[in-house]
Amino acid sequence: MSESGVPQPEAPQPEGTSTPQLNRSSAPQRVEVVVESPSASNEVNILAELAIFVLRVGVSVMMIHHGLEKFHDPEGFSEFVVGKYFGFLPGDPVVWTFIAAATQVICPIGLALGFFARISALGLLSTMLFAIPFHLLDTGLEGFPFAVVENHNYAFELSAVYAAIFFYFVCAGPGRLSAFRKTNKITYYPQTKS
Repeated sequence: MSESGVPQPEAPQPEGTSTPQLNRSSAPQRVEVVVESPSASNEVNILAELAIFVLRVGVSVMMIHHGLEKFHDPEGFSEFVVGKYFGFLPGDPVVWTFIAAATQVICPIGLALGFFARISALGLLSTMLFAIPFHLLDTGLEGFPFAVVENHNYAFELSAVYAAIFFYFVCAGPGRLSAFRKTNKITYYPQTKS
């Protein structure tokens, strides 16, 4: 060990001699390794990243008004949606309405910025996993997949499309064009031989 207290590498030992043992009372050294993922190469598909960014921000902006509508009329949504179709949920339906509204206002901001993007997408996906059954219980399949419907869309269609997009972001993350990108750094403590 040098005077500064930093361990110095040991000189190679000739065959047949024993290697010195580490001092067991000293703490293990911390080693950080930066792992390069396949997508972290110098070649970035900027068109694909731009498409992911536009999808992420676009779907987030379109989702916010759904939460604002629930804040605008929580009693109506509580009575005609939560209370009528999801009576099995514990507690007051108004509480569930405010939870859904807050999720649909806060999580799109996180997803758009790329801040806790996967968690934000998971929150939004969970609201869609209630919206899809609501529409199916309310109107049924409406002849899905080949029927021509009066409103030009199946009632559950928008919720299903949103759910598919949010599922993508839960699995794939926000892409490179996000405010908060995670670095691929692994910290581990090598084991010492006893």
